[in-house]
Amino acid sequence: MSVSPLGPAAKPSSSALTEGEDMLKRLGGSKPLKETQLFLLLAVIIGLLSGLSVVLFRIAIDWTKLLSFGSALTPEWTRGLAVPTIGGLVVAYLVIRFFPRVRGSGVNQTKAALYIYDGYIPFNTVIGKFLTCAVAIGTGQSLGPEDPSLQMGAGIASALGRRLRLSREKVRLIAPVGAAAGLAAAFNAPISAVIFVFEEVIGQWTAGSLGAVVLAAVSSVIVTRWFLGDQPLFGIPVYHLVHPAELLAYAALGVIGGISSLAFVRLIAFARPRLKALPRWTQYLQPAVAGLLIGIIGIGFPQVMGAGYGYIDQAMHDQFTWQILGLLAALKIISTSLSFVSGTPGGMFAPTLFIGAMLGGAVGGVEHHFFPWLTGGVGAYALVGMGTVFAGFLRVPMTSVFMVLEVSGNYSIILPVMISNTIAYLISRQYQRTSLFDLLSRQDGIGLPSMEERREEATLHVEDAMRPYQGSVLGLDDPVQVALTKAEASPEALVLVKGHRHTWLGIKKDDLRHQAPQLRQTDPLHDLLSDTALPYLHPDHSLDEVLRRLGDWPVLPVLSRADLDKLEGVIGLPDVLNAYRRTGSAMGES
Repeated sequence: MSVSPLGPAAKPSSSALTEGEDMLKRLGGSKPLKETQLFLLLAVIIGLLSGLSVVLFRIAIDWTKLLSFGSALTPEWTRGLAVPTIGGLVVAYLVIRFFPRVRGSGVNQTKAALYIYDGYIPFNTVIGKFLTCAVAIGTGQSLGPEDPSLQMGAGIASALGRRLRLSREKVRLIAPVGAAAGLAAAFNAPISAVIFVFEEVIGQWTAGSLGAVVLAAVSSVIVTRWFLGDQPLFGIPVYHLVHPAELLAYAALGVIGGISSLAFVRLIAFARPRLKALPRWTQYLQPAVAGLLIGIIGIGFPQVMGAGYGYIDQAMHDQFTWQILGLLAALKIISTSLSFVSGTPGGMFAPTLFIGAMLGGAVGGVEHHFFPWLTGGVGAYALVGMGTVFAGFLRVPMTSVFMVLEVSGNYSIILPVMISNTIAYLISRQYQRTSLFDLLSRQDGIGLPSMEERREEATLHVEDAMRPYQGSVLGLDDPVQVALTKAEASPEALVLVKGHRHTWLGIKKDDLRHQAPQLRQTDPLHDLLSDTALPYLHPDHSLDEVLRRLGDWPVLPVLSRADLDKLEGVIGLPDVLNAYRRTGSAMGES
């Protein structure tokens, strides 16, 4: 039985004076602020609340881990087996009985709130995500806190938007604002969080949404740094490029990261629908079985349990041999897949960073072993590897680059980051046509928009659809009879007239036929024309702009940007439709 990830949409009620405006009137005087100003103020409040929730979330994870495994660096094997198993049973019971909407990482659920449910995320989802993920990650499931923090921030924002009865447009947008706040607080990286939300959740940049998202992200990071300190997640070693030939090793890291990302995605794509198809009673046991298997792996390699931030830091400081690093990357792929496909709530960001760091460290270790005179520190490879697997697995290339830059604070590493990330992304794109988030939504039967497909869509421009003007361009002083004669000889429905000072006018052929008899044949054409200039376009305008400007005109002139008196062609609605038909036919053939 499938469960809707969010439930029915809530319809914001309308009133002459919203509760939000009424609140601001009481706070700031008799004149209520406009909704846009309220929205920006709300973004700051959402950031503060999301930051506080993430602080509590991280404390809850650490407290659960300490309570479950004790303070020993390596827990005894009996506890290592029992804790993840019992934790899986507890999580499954909570999810199935009380919080069915908290499954998954939280990214697609936030997208669904934006595109399907008008920004509605029930607040009990925030509570459920907090509890279940704290138990799951704290008891050793191989998942991370970032994606759940994103959904919790979105849920807090959605609750505030509904409480203040914002307009439908603002309520829809407020969930991604909260998502950016939650992710920024979890990552301690506001720039990466902002880019990820636009790259994967919203899909397009607007001035209004950018301002709100940035305010929320910055506010949340301030809160987390106030309570938890401003130290970065990882201690980043100093980077310097020893020799230009070292870039070949980073290219090799891109290939290895891309192949590993493919294996990771395909393992999830294969196992997840098969486990979901099992009888419903097995859902109570699947997280426990996953926990038991992870516990077995953890007997020899406890590093794969939980988020693993501490071990990422150790990899950056060359604390493991390259053989161990490669093995940890492979085991983390297996353990994370077990946790995720079993339906255990939790995020994929931290495991992806772990896998990338281990792979990068392994590549750096191999190169350092065989070519010590060409290789810098292993930590730089681990850092680049984090972004590489992130780009190949989650398919958010801009976020992956800026994340490494923001975490490292070192712009000099940009070249190896771009080389490695780009190669991994292209390999993943070539051999796995559907990205992870799109794959998961389609498996769940939800038609969420693919941000990657939107980025790849070819934008049609006026030059792709315009055609030559087949009539004669007339002047304002041309006699009416001459104009009528030329119009009758033309197949165009619109007669173009060149006006003064780079303006163009037009008159429909039918209007010219009806109005011409009212004037003498020698009267100038301008006596029939309105003074309103005809809208025009340029060849680089998008076809959307044609529809906005066309109005009731049969065609519009297309003018050169270098010379507004030069007519390049004309375009009308049939031309736009034909261009889209040609594009659709080409896509069908490919």
